[in-house]
This record gives sequence, structure tokens and C-alpha cells, in this order.
Amino acid sequence: MTQGVEMDGMMTHAALSPSAHLDSFARDNLPPREQWPVFLLDRPEFRYPARLNCAVELLDRNLERGRADHPAIVTPAETLTYRQLAERVNRIADVLVRQLGFVPGNRVLLRSANNAWMIAAYFAVLKAGGVVVATMPLLRAKELGQMLRKARISHALCDARLVEELRKAEAPDLKHLVTWGDGALEAMCEAASPDFAACDTAADDVCLLGFTSGSTGEPKATMHFHRDMLAICDGYSAQVLRPEASDVFIGSPPLAFTFGLGGLVLFPFRVGATAVLLEKAPPEELPAAIARYRATVCFTAPTAYRVMAALATQHDLSSLRKCVSAGETLPKPVFEAWQAATGLKLMDGIGATEMLHIFIGAREDQIRPGATGLPVPGYEAKVVDESGNEVPRGTPGRLAVRGPTGCRYLADPRQAAYVQKGWNITGDTYVQDEDGYFWYQARNDDMIISAGYNIAGPEVEVALLTHPAVKECGVVGAPDGERGMVVRAYVVLHPGHAPDEATTKALQDHVKREIAPYKYPRSIVFVDALPRTETGKLQRFALRQAAQTETAA
Repeated sequence: MTQGVEMDGMMTHAALSPSAHLDSFARDNLPPREQWPVFLLDRPEFRYPARLNCAVELLDRNLERGRADHPAIVTPAETLTYRQLAERVNRIADVLVRQLGFVPGNRVLLRSANNAWMIAAYFAVLKAGGVVVATMPLLRAKELGQMLRKARISHALCDARLVEELRKAEAPDLKHLVTWGDGALEAMCEAASPDFAACDTAADDVCLLGFTSGSTGEPKATMHFHRDMLAICDGYSAQVLRPEASDVFIGSPPLAFTFGLGGLVLFPFRVGATAVLLEKAPPEELPAAIARYRATVCFTAPTAYRVMAALATQHDLSSLRKCVSAGETLPKPVFEAWQAATGLKLMDGIGATEMLHIFIGAREDQIRPGATGLPVPGYEAKVVDESGNEVPRGTPGRLAVRGPTGCRYLADPRQAAYVQKGWNITGDTYVQDEDGYFWYQARNDDMIISAGYNIAGPEVEVALLTHPAVKECGVVGAPDGERGMVVRAYVVLHPGHAPDEATTKALQDHVKREIAPYKYPRSIVFVDALPRTETGKLQRFALRQAAQTETAA
């Protein structure tokens, strides 16, 4: 079957298949076709049939393959086999259609921590032909309202413990809100059928709206098709991670974060493995959970691995065989600390909500410490200048990528900025070396220009983290009348180190020895904690705002 048409030697997506959506909102609000990236769909693993429901492929196929009685989900509260999960999914889908007036194409907001009911609700929406909008548990009414209005959401399924903020949100289109954990959805499921025929969706029907964790302004919603959900499994997971059916996955990212969705649900389900879901998995507690559940594959952020490395001797982590790090850049000292503590090489990777999951990474035998890695098979990447022209190897520039997944914003003029000349411009500054490896420098807006020098904040962070006094740090530019900007470091110290002038000088001298002296932080601010997102990502925008305010004051 033809999945695309040839254009200038590249494969781009052909005309859309007839949609199964009776509610056409999602397809009606796809970006203009001329603003789509080029999609590379010519590899055999990405040649999906025109009619495709990803819930069937990821869940129901495991019943056909003899995995029905294998644990699909393990939580502290319950364990569900693939057969049990499929039945719960069918009952929720039946509730949506027969009791709540749901039709294919409706958007359904899901609100919960990582647990079995969240997964069952997620797959029920997919199987019924709906569009999932999963949300972070810590979001408040204002943020939820923005999503509800932007996506014209009609239905919501919510953990009863988190319903208060949702009820306060301004949502004129929301007609049905059902909670679980208080018996409401459970009772409806008791009366529902355990059988449900999957909606005959098109492979290119929208099934997921992933809202970006933007720092300010109107949030962007990224649009993903049923085939995209499989493409990340058949791309990064199958060809770089390479899990097995016997694997037990564990990690900390929320399922509303596509890093967590792939790493904790889609990847294990694609091979019939087991997912351990923890509602709370701070780095101080994750090692104990790894030991308890004998987890083999871990997904979390670099900051968590740094904390966990220091705790590794207190827990039996011998079951681990693969550990993936993403969400922010992986500093080399963290890589080295984890390898020293466990003997395992961290698998770094860069992904984006717009791309759904990781598109540059490396298998264990290809890892170069400090480098993000190589393009995932099926993806192409290059470093370009402001005009989109590829720069010489070794030269910093903007990262451009394309592959089987790519950016489609829901009715958003910012589409034209993210996709340029058919390439996804991720907003990251990278260097590609002569061997093709990509080395992260900074987010484009994290480059600090001081007295004519370009300084990457993350590089200074890596240098600071090699000092024994530094527990955590974040580096940004602060306005300066003489130099334009100076490097400012916000530093969390380990206990026993004083936040005084002597420590400041010691850290500055240390950085001068580690990297080019002009990059040292001329300003150091000691803080008790750094601002982070729910996924553990450092909020550098908050540090930049603080630097602006402090300088103005």
C-alpha cells in the first residue's frame, strides 16, 4: 500500500484517508498542508495499513499472541493482565458510547496520576475512536480551562482526588464529567459490556492532543495520528531500546508527558511486556521500587539519576538492564556517576512533544558519553543556520529533524515557526561531529552572549556539577550594562558547604579550570531549590525571569 508520494527525493504524506470521526473538529483544525513537515514513511516498519486503531495493535494483539494472562500493568493497588486490562478498556469504551453520548472524534480529557484506571481510560478513548487529552495532575483550573476551550473538549474522565480544579475550570463545551476512585465510573462499568468493537479509524485520524509545557502564553496542542503511536514503538523502541517481552518497565514521568506515555506504556505494550505504574516516583523512592518490582528498564530524568546514583548502594538494582534519560540534557558527570554506581550506561535521548518521542539517541554499544547520539533509524537530522542551510561539522547551529513523526499544531500560527522547509526546528542548539554524533549545546534561547562570546548555559552547569559542593545548578544570562549579559549560576549546595564568598570564588575558579575561563559564572546565587516542572525539567525561563528582576532591583 502506498503511504506517501515522492517529492524532491523525499517521502511526504499523501492525501488523508477517509476519517472515522463523526466529530470532525480535529481534522478540520490540522495545520495547512503546506506547513506540514516532510514525513519519511518509506521504511518497511512504517508502512502501516490505511485503516488502523492503535489500541487494537498495542493492547488487543497481545491477547492474540498468547499474552492474555501476562501482567500488563502492576501498581501498588492492583495488577492487571492483558486480558483484564482489555476488559476494563472495553467497559469504559462502552460507557462512553452507550451512556455518555460519545461519538468518534470527540476529545476526552483525562486527569490522573499514573495508575491502572488512567491507562484503561486512555485506551478506551483510543479504541472508541476518540482523541485523548491527558493532563498533568498538578495543573490548576486556569491551565485546564485553556486546554478545555482550545480543544473544545466534551468529555472528561478524572480521578476523584483531582476533580476539584477541573470543576472550577471554565469549559463551555464540557458536557460529561465522570470520576473514578469514588465508585462512579466503576459502577457504570459494572453495567457495561465487556466486549467492544474497535472504531474503524484511519491510520491518519488524530488520536492524541499533546499539550506542550510552554512557559508562558497560550499553550500549543500537538496533534498525533494512530500511526504515530506505533511509529515511535517501531522506531526508537524497536531499533534503539530493543526491549523484550520479559522486561518490566518503571519510571517517573507522568503519562500526560509523551516521554512517559512511550516509555511506560506504549513501548512495553508493543512487545507484550509489563509496566509498573507509580503514582509518585521521586528519585529518593524510585530505587526501592526498582528493587521491589525487579524492574529491568527505567525511564526518568537526569536529575533523578543523579540522586539515585548516590542511593544505589542502599538498594538491589541488579535487575536493571537498560536506563533511558531524557527530558533535559544529560550532563556527563551524571552519566559517569550512574555507570560507576550500577555498571550501566545511561541511554541519553532528545525528543519533543511535537515529535512524540525520542528521535536522536544511541544503543548501548554506540554511546559516547556527553553526546546525545545519532538519529534514530527512520529519522534524519542536521544542524542549520538561520536560513536553514546546513552548517559545517563542528559548528553550532539550530537542530533540524524529520522522520515518520512530526509537528502538527492544532489551529496555531506558531506552526510556521516550528516547521521550516519541511524540517522540524526543535529550538535546540547542537553541534554535529565528523562521525555524525550530535552534541547538545543549549536551548536556542539559553545561549548567553556575553561581551561577544557565545556561552551555552548547560556547559557551565556540567562544569559546576563536577565540584563536590554542588548538588544542583541552573545557569542563565543576567543583564549587564558593560557586557550585555553575564553568566549567572543558581546553585543548590550539598549540606556542609557555606553559601559565602569563599564558596563563590572556589566555584568560579573550578569552572575556569574545567572549561574556557571566559565562560565562568561572574554571578552566583545560592538557593535552597531550583524551579522544576512536574516532570523534573529545570525551568530555566523562571531563572531568566529571576535574573531580570534581580538585576532591575
